[in-house]
Order: sequence, then structure tokens, then C-alpha cells
Amino acid sequence: MNQNPRHTVVVDRATDWKWEIEGLQILEADEYLTRWVRPQKRPMRIINLCRRYTYLSAGYYCSLLAEARNDLPMPTVADILDLSRRSLYAFALPELNQLLHKTMQRLAEPPEGYFDLHIFFGTADDRRFHRLATEIFDLFRYPLIKVRVSSAGNGEIKSIKPLGLEQVKGEIADFFEQGIRHYTRLPRRRRSSRKPALYDLAILINPNEKLPPSNTEALNRFIKAGKAVRMDVELIQARDYHRISEFDALFLRETTALDNHTFRFARKAEAEGLPVIDDSKSILRCTNKVYMWERLSSHALPMPRTIPLNRATFDDAVITMLEEELGYPMVLKIPDGCFSRGMFKAESRQQVKDATVKLFTNSRLILAQEFMYTAYDWRIGILNGKPLYACQYKASRGHWQIVNHKDDGSMVAGGFQTLAIENAPEHVVNLAAKAAGLIGNSLYGVDLKENDQGVFVIEINDNPNIDRGIEDKILKGELYSEIVREFIRRIEGMRSS
Repeated sequence: MNQNPRHTVVVDRATDWKWEIEGLQILEADEYLTRWVRPQKRPMRIINLCRRYTYLSAGYYCSLLAEARNDLPMPTVADILDLSRRSLYAFALPELNQLLHKTMQRLAEPPEGYFDLHIFFGTADDRRFHRLATEIFDLFRYPLIKVRVSSAGNGEIKSIKPLGLEQVKGEIADFFEQGIRHYTRLPRRRRSSRKPALYDLAILINPNEKLPPSNTEALNRFIKAGKAVRMDVELIQARDYHRISEFDALFLRETTALDNHTFRFARKAEAEGLPVIDDSKSILRCTNKVYMWERLSSHALPMPRTIPLNRATFDDAVITMLEEELGYPMVLKIPDGCFSRGMFKAESRQQVKDATVKLFTNSRLILAQEFMYTAYDWRIGILNGKPLYACQYKASRGHWQIVNHKDDGSMVAGGFQTLAIENAPEHVVNLAAKAAGLIGNSLYGVDLKENDQGVFVIEINDNPNIDRGIEDKILKGELYSEIVREFIRRIEGMRSS
């Protein structure tokens, strides 16, 4: 028996478990509920394979007590309730059926009549339904699910139910073994040339992104920094969503947004008990400039004069008010724009009208802001409240923004100058740290402008650039080491809590 297992499997009866898999701790439900003493302080991953999960059953109590013990059960009590009645999961059926329809239409020989789809740890026994299985597993994180499907028309999901381990027999028994081995990653990886890694860090990237938060050279420096402290660093992509549980922490080095997979990655990693940078709350708070304006202004932090505009009440009288309050030029921006996108400089009444028509198409609220021209913007990198680097990003030549997005799809960025934190103006650094503290304790890039009236916070980025040759120009390899050590600190903190 592994004395320090990463996963504990709970079953109703010892005879329900028919597989020989090293690295798993197998416990009967009665032992887990009443007699088991956790052999370590860190949270355990509990795979609850009881026969039933009905309210107040052994399966229900195993997940309930796992959460009370700060362990990480699958399924959670919330998952159990979600699948307890069709009426509770009916909200998901329209979207799932739509995905089923698309899958059925692509099949040369679709199933006929009624058929059962088994989804074990997010993988379907019929691989043609892989996307549907992944979506169902993301919604309802049960280890074993049976989906009853009618092929009539374009297909319809009739039921989604958990499957008891005692029902796993015959061909699906082999499929179960493959699924649990893949999910738990047993046996774990080993390195013959050096001591085995203590930690595994996943870095999410998009190799096709035009302006990624970290260039290839910087990613290689993260990998190198990890090796120095026995942390395996692996670059993953959107297709690796199902692998998050393999790792001890997640680092997002792909531009974040609420409506794409980066936010889902953060949420899933947090549900698995992993430290995440950027965490989902930081993404939510930083990607929306309306939230940021409300948050910073309520704490009296200096910002350019900003006025929120509502599509429902926007008219010529509002434009007149903007002219009186902000004057020309003024900046109009969509709340979740990034990299200088979704932002317009208006120098006349007609330009205000043209810009607001475009922006209101995508957002009920937009922001109007006084225009502050400076030759450069400050960017202060903050990690868990500690300033790491200071950069001056200069405006693109002949343009008012740092990045000039041209009509042909190309882009031109301005120059930069990197300073040691101690050589940057203290009042700039202090304001940046205070602003970041209002968002959270993650990794942030705080943008500020400085003129004769003082220093002003422009925005806070949850996914700031860490590029080789720019942000690391002063600290060099120590910048990457500092971030890697922060991950280790968080991992060990969660394990000891």
C-alpha cells in the first residue's frame, strides 16, 4: 500500500474493487466515514465510487465529510444534488443536445434506437462522442456517468445518471481501468537522470497568439527556473483541459477572457484545489474596466476622470455633458478591451457618436475617460503584494497608444525602458501596490500615467507580460525564479492547511 497516496478511492464494499493499481488507497465507505485517520495534513483527492449518492446515503456522506475535512471529493455535494433529479440538470440539456446533434450529423453510421454512453473520468467509451463527454464531465464531475440517448431525430439525451462501481463489468471494466489510470496519472513520471520532481506546474499557452503574455524565450526561462527547485514545468494548451488534475499548480500565460477557455481553466484548477495565477477572481475583476473603475474610485485612488455610459440612456444631452466634463480629445473604451483594442480617441462630436455606436454593439456599459497624453506609461509588476519590476512603455511612433492596431491586422508596439524597482519613483510603486491590493494577491501589471497633476492608475492587468529581454532586463533569471517560488509557497501552504 502506498503510504502517501495522491488519491483515495472510497467504495461501498471491498469486493466492488477488482483492479490492481498501485498508488491508490482503497477504503470502504464505513472505514472512511467513522474510523479513518488521514495520514497527512495536505488535502486528499477523494474519488467517491459508492454505489449510491442519494440524499443521506453512504455516497452522499462520503462527499459531505470529505469537504468538511478540507479534502477534494469527486463528486462534490453540489454535483450530487445537480444529478439527483432531472429537473435540476434540465438547464444544461438544450446546450448538450445541440452538441449531440452536431456529433450525430457527422457520423457515417450513427447509433440507432436507444443507446447508453458511459463517461468515466470525462472519457466516453464511444470515442465519437468525446466532445459531448468532456462537456458533461465539466458540468457534472462524477467519476462514472451513464447517459441514456435516443437517436430519434438528431438525437436526444433522455437521462444523465451516476453509475455505481458494482455495475462496472465486462468490457467497461477495462475501460474503467484505463480511465482511472489516465485521470490519476499512475504510475507517475520519473526522471532517471535526476531526483524526481517535487511539484508539477502547468503553464497554459496559445502558440498561435499574436501578442502572448510571455514569449518563447521567457517560457524556457520558467522551465529552467522550475528545474532548479525540482519543479517540472510543462507547457499545455486548450486541448489539455482534462489534464489539469495531473498538476500541482496552473500558470496562465495566454491572454485571459471571461468568455473563453482561460477562465474555465482557472475555475477548474481551483475546483481541483490547485493554486492558480491568474485566479478566476482576478480575471473577473481585471478584465472589466467598469468593475475596476468602481473599485478604485471607491477607495479614492487617483484615476483619470471617468464617466460610465449606459446604452439605454445615451443621447445628445449625454454627449454635451461629456464635452463639458471631459473636453476633447476624450477616450471611449469597452469595459473588457485589452491590448489597446476596443478603445477610441474621439476629437469631435461626430467621432463620439461613431465610436459609441461600435462600442455599444458589444456592451451595455462603456466608459468615457479624459485623455491624458504622456510619452510613456508606467507598468509596475506586482506579485502577492510585492513589486517585482518597473517598465516604461512608450507610445507607438505617430500613435497615441502603446500598441497601434492597424486596419490590415498588423500591429506596431512602442519602445520600452526597464528599471530596478528601487530606481523607480517610490510614489509610483506605492500607488501601484495599493491598487493591486484592491484586486487580490495574484500577479498583476499596474499601468499608471504621470504628469504635472500627479500619478494616475489607468488599469490593472491580471495577465501582465513577462517577456525575455523586457520585463526581465534587470532581474534576469531571478524574475522567473521569484514567480516559481511563489507557486511552491502556495502549493505547500495549501497542503499544510
